[in-house]
Amino acid sequence: MYIQYVGFKAADSSRTYNFDVIDTKEVREFTVKVQSEAFRPGCLRLQDGPGICFERLEQELEGETQASRAEAHLSLGERDINKYSEQHYPRKPLVHKG
Repeated sequence: MYIQYVGFKAADSSRTYNFDVIDTKEVREFTVKVQSEAFRPGCLRLQDGPGICFERLEQELEGETQASRAEAHLSLGERDINKYSEQHYPRKPLVHKG
């Protein structure tokens, strides 16, 4: 299976990232939506959009079975954003000078 990022569409309140999932039997199209407010200082950077959406789609695909396939239209929640931020931008411990 191969996941290919094919672009995004921006709207007033969100960005929708598009992916093709290419398998030996078929090509499936997926979208992952991120609310624009997630791209604010101290949260996600615009360049994080494709990466965080890729990770969300990959997680969804790993959990699919023949009986329960991944949804074609996904959204990112606050939990997804927090997890991504912690992994990619860990907070530095406060150093107390005494």
